[in-house]
Amino acid sequence: MYRYIVFDVETPNRYNNRMSAIGIAVVENGAVTEEFFSYVDPETFFSRFNTELTGIDKSTVAGAPNFPKLWERIEPLMSSGILAAHNAVFDLGVLKKCLQAYGIEWRPTVKYCCTVQMGRRLLKGVSHKLDSMCEYYKIPLDHHKADSDSRACAEILLRYLKDGAEEKDHIRTFKLG
Repeated sequence: MYRYIVFDVETPNRYNNRMSAIGIAVVENGAVTEEFFSYVDPETFFSRFNTELTGIDKSTVAGAPNFPKLWERIEPLMSSGILAAHNAVFDLGVLKKCLQAYGIEWRPTVKYCCTVQMGRRLLKGVSHKLDSMCEYYKIPLDHHKADSDSRACAEILLRYLKDGAEEKDHIRTFKLG
């Protein structure tokens, strides 16, 4: 079994080029073995919509690290396995934009899997939205909270793998550079 770095980001506004929070859950040997959460100072404005959705505003991130400081801490973890997310192209896109905005070079591509795409191939006829999948599998969820969303995504990934999903069939490559 591969080691997966399951992550979820929240964003401060519709541009989706900065993070206001990140949650990470590490999946290896059939279990969640490590979790990480941090608010992130996006150094930009918060829209009303995003604040209402996530509960995060400027006061929430006061004193939180900006992305470069956070990256120093999470890069070793993010480099330690295959990235995974629910609707991964969104979260990977935000990560890519943050890296670019701060001139941080990491790697040109990353291996990843997307639990939405996995679900569409494995479970026909159901909604693959995160809250719907959590209801289907009876997984606790405090939706749009990065720590809860990343943990829930990790649990969904574990269910798919337990039910026989072939890992190699779901690994993709995302271009960062």
